[in-house]
This record gives sequence, C-alpha cells and structure tokens, in this order.
Amino acid sequence: MLRLLIVWLINAVALLTVAYLMPSIVVADFTTALVAAVVLGLVNAVIRPILILLTLPATLLTLGLFIFVINGLLFWFVGSYLRGFEVGGFWAGMGGSIVFSIVSWALSALLLPERRVKVSVERIE
Repeated sequence: MLRLLIVWLINAVALLTVAYLMPSIVVADFTTALVAAVVLGLVNAVIRPILILLTLPATLLTLGLFIFVINGLLFWFVGSYLRGFEVGGFWAGMGGSIVFSIVSWALSALLLPERRVKVSVERIE
C-alpha cells in the first residue's frame, strides 16, 4: 500500500516536471497533478490494453513503434478532459508521454527500493 502511494506521488512529480520542461503542457497545481496521475494510471490500466489489442496489426507492422502513438493519444485524451491539466495537441501529447515515462522511470529507480526475490534451489540426490 505504501509503495502504491509512493508511485502515485512520483507520477505527480513527473507530471509537474513535464509541465516545467514543455511549455505546451500545463499543470495548474500539485492537486491537479495528483488527480491527473490517478486518471492516467486508470486510463493506462483499462483503455490502453484494449487499444493495443485493437491496433495489433499496426503495432506489428511498425515493430512496436505504434505504441508511442497510443501513449501520446491517451496523454492528450486525459489532458482534454481534466480541468487544470492541458496538453497542447497530439505532438505535445507524444512528447509529454515520452518525457513523463523517462522522468517517472528515473524517479522510481532512485526512490523505490528494488524488489528482490530470493530463490533457493536444493539439489536432491
């Protein structure tokens, strides 16, 4: 549960960072970033797998690069529905989703401890 809250905060900070780095993306305040992080998480958990399945031929034809288009469209979609979170268009959504992913990954790598699984193998003779 604590890990989920930390990931939520990391994503909100990543959204604020994207808004700072890209002038075409606007996040009004930290509360808006928290709400946008939740909505982005829900959209990525529910709608993204459906879109990936529906666009599987295009994804295979482009060797997976079409997933960048899906991510950009979903980022732009969330920006068009949340008040206080604005994305300036499709290309801003594409760039924003890429920067968001990189910043979120970097913050997660720095702040979250690794989950290590111990595996013990016993040899039976």
